[in-house]
Amino acid sequence: MPTPGIAIVGTGMIAAVHRRAALLAGADIRGVAASSPQRALEVAQSWGVPRAYRDIEEVVADPQVQVVHICTPNHLHRSMAEAALEAGKHVVCEKPLATTLEDAQALAALAASTGLIATVPFVYRYHPVVREARARIAQGELGPLHLIHGSYLQDWLLDPASNNWRVDPALGGTSRVFADIGSHWCDLVEWVSGERFTEVSAAFDTVIAQRSTDTGQSFTTAVAGGAMQAVASEDVAAAMFRTGAGTLASLTVSQVSAGRHNRLWFEIDGARASVAFNQEDAERLWIGLPEQREEVFVRGPGAGSAEQRRLSLLPAGHAQGYGHCFEAFVADTYRAIEGERPEGLPTFEDGVRSAQIVDRVIASARTRAWTAIG
Repeated sequence: MPTPGIAIVGTGMIAAVHRRAALLAGADIRGVAASSPQRALEVAQSWGVPRAYRDIEEVVADPQVQVVHICTPNHLHRSMAEAALEAGKHVVCEKPLATTLEDAQALAALAASTGLIATVPFVYRYHPVVREARARIAQGELGPLHLIHGSYLQDWLLDPASNNWRVDPALGGTSRVFADIGSHWCDLVEWVSGERFTEVSAAFDTVIAQRSTDTGQSFTTAVAGGAMQAVASEDVAAAMFRTGAGTLASLTVSQVSAGRHNRLWFEIDGARASVAFNQEDAERLWIGLPEQREEVFVRGPGAGSAEQRRLSLLPAGHAQGYGHCFEAFVADTYRAIEGERPEGLPTFEDGVRSAQIVDRVIASARTRAWTAIG
């Protein structure tokens, strides 16, 4: 595969993850743009890349850049992705694709009109045992689905002294916890189960009314005792869905659950079997069977579905995790640019689907009514 020239826009935690994945996929990182030219220069020197771009216009004007990775606060996604696509660049844009459904739809339409590859890192699809769960459901091993349930719990905003740009609706969007992490769960469960949500009843709650005014640049904890400000986005959310096939689903999301660092968990129960996945123990897929029997499928290259084997890079017992998922996603994006069609690659269309669910969840939480998703 030819070496793609890429630029990374943004310098926070997730930008570093993109950088590592791009390097491992064989990319040539041509430069980086940041919140200021000085910050871009500092990071370019730290990363050992040739250019520190002044702004997105300078990024997309560089003929040596074929792919732009957008790793900025959410409110900048549409304008930056639009600029890159209009300049003929392929795009990897962090989720959420945009802070409104209308903006997400506009970006997807633009990507489709250009024929360029445009992807969104719903990377939990790339856990090998998630592929195994999807394959078993697609093959009918679970039978008709009876119930879908799960949660996505974190604790990084438990302390009122903690704050982040994501908490500010002007930067992160109207919804925080649901758009940030509930969106991952919904994308994953729809993709694994093969069923799409058609209606929702949701509720939001802000349990920490005030936070530090120090928002930092990334995931951050401020020093206690400083100035405080009111919080306008939710800390926790609960949602009940029904799929087009009639299956009931429930989800709890939180960024204030002590001891839960990144616990994305789901269980899908069918007439003949159940499967359950926990992202914090991603080597194993639990399988429930009739007569109180259960099995555990362990990730590895020697068994299971073809996609599970493809993504199992290491022998069983040598743990793979989130970083490997991100690396596989970026590598599949670059393969798509070269004309391949990797299975499960999340595109801007998946970003629109996520935005649609988030939009309807917000509407339901406001009205306290069952709301159609479509």
